[in-house]
Amino acid sequence: MILSSMSTLLKSGNSDTILGAISSTLERSDEAPFWRQKTLPYVEAILSVLIPLREQKLLFDPEGNPHEILTPALFLRWCDLMSLKTLAFTLTKSNDMGKLVRTKIISEVYTPIDLEILGTYLSGYTVNLINETLDFPIRNYNLHIGISNLISKILNADTANV
Repeated sequence: MILSSMSTLLKSGNSDTILGAISSTLERSDEAPFWRQKTLPYVEAILSVLIPLREQKLLFDPEGNPHEILTPALFLRWCDLMSLKTLAFTLTKSNDMGKLVRTKIISEVYTPIDLEILGTYLSGYTVNLINETLDFPIRNYNLHIGISNLISKILNADTANV
């Protein structure tokens, strides 16, 4: 069996395959179970919106700049909890309007994206999904910095053996 790198998986793999690769990497790591338990739901929440954007060829970064492929670097940009919150509001507004908004992408084609997994995840960390200007507890942001650091190690490692 030929095994894929994370870059290849992010470029064309489905959520289950990517999550499986990350889970396998975490199982082989020396990370505490606490971090493993926190990382997979976060990755799943991010993938739940980035994969549909990738499939629609509507990927963008937190500044709204278009991207052609989902790379580890772009994925990591969305691992910031504040950026992910902004993405949730951008996609909510886009779903409501039937077109991608708040980005520099001009596209007439937009299929609404299911935000249930992302919304459930964010609300679990007291991210207000009604009022974008309301902040969330700094402890939740700090926790996600730790999770993001772990994700960065996984994505930046040569994972051809995954």
